[in-house]
Amino acid sequence: MTLALLILGLLLLGLALWLTARARRGQRASGLPQGRLVYADTGRWSAVAKPYFSPRYRLTGKPDYLVASDVGLTPVEVKHTAAPAGGRAYDSHIMQLAAYCLLVEEAHGETPPYGLIRYTDAIVQIDYTPALRQQLLGQLAEMRAARGQADVGCNHRDPARCRACGVRHACGEAALA
Repeated sequence: MTLALLILGLLLLGLALWLTARARRGQRASGLPQGRLVYADTGRWSAVAKPYFSPRYRLTGKPDYLVASDVGLTPVEVKHTAAPAGGRAYDSHIMQLAAYCLLVEEAHGETPPYGLIRYTDAIVQIDYTPALRQQLLGQLAEMRAARGQADVGCNHRDPARCRACGVRHACGEAALA
């Protein structure tokens, strides 16, 4: 009986070590930073991942991952496109990540030092600075102000986005892009 328990214990220990090593390999392959995975909104976890919500900023969102490490909490946003030329993230992606940083700050009482945007070919670190936080709050204020207007103009500076627009057929400015 004792020998059977010992063998069972060793088998369980071996299984635990194998699962831990597999999880670490998966974490490295995913581009996530080292640390403990606190939140995930991908794969099978997305059904149970509740959105972060800040009543103060009237903002909600779900980062793809949130990793806790020695440097603090790090939101990670995964994109299924290549990074733009020059190694810098797209402005809209930076603002999205800044929003996740703000939500994490509100929910956990801890300001993330940075967030990560994982493109198919690169990982870009975005420092969550007071200037970026202020830029985000300014964008949120502009968006709220625009919501109250009867007619809000569209941004037609991005031809690819304009071509993919679902209401292009009804847009009088579509030919400009």
